[in-house]
Amino acid sequence: MGHTEAWRERAKQLRMETYALYLAYRDPRTPWYSRVCAALVVGYAFSPVDLIPDFVPVLGYLDDLILVPLGIVLALKMIPPQVLLESREEAKVVLAEGEALGRTATLFIVLLWLLLAAIGIVLVVRFVR
Repeated sequence: MGHTEAWRERAKQLRMETYALYLAYRDPRTPWYSRVCAALVVGYAFSPVDLIPDFVPVLGYLDDLILVPLGIVLALKMIPPQVLLESREEAKVVLAEGEALGRTATLFIVLLWLLLAAIGIVLVVRFVR
């Protein structure tokens, strides 16, 4: 297997794990703190907004290559094993059928960024006063 194939396989695995996190987030057996971590990781992974913009040479993809996988590992460790196993199995089936996260996940991510922006604005206004 060449380097290109290995990277493609890793990207496929990362996508599957991210979708499994999304599914585990929705499972009622997942504790609240695991849900918060999973929501932040999935939201950041699928968000068009990055801490370091992608157009910055070398550093632009640093967050995508390091922060997202580390966040996924952390979130996966927090989810109960049975929930994670079931979520991974469902993610494999859904991704094999070609379905995407869909409108609900996109709406969730947009709402999360709007909420963070609103909190930021409130904090700036309070600081300025």
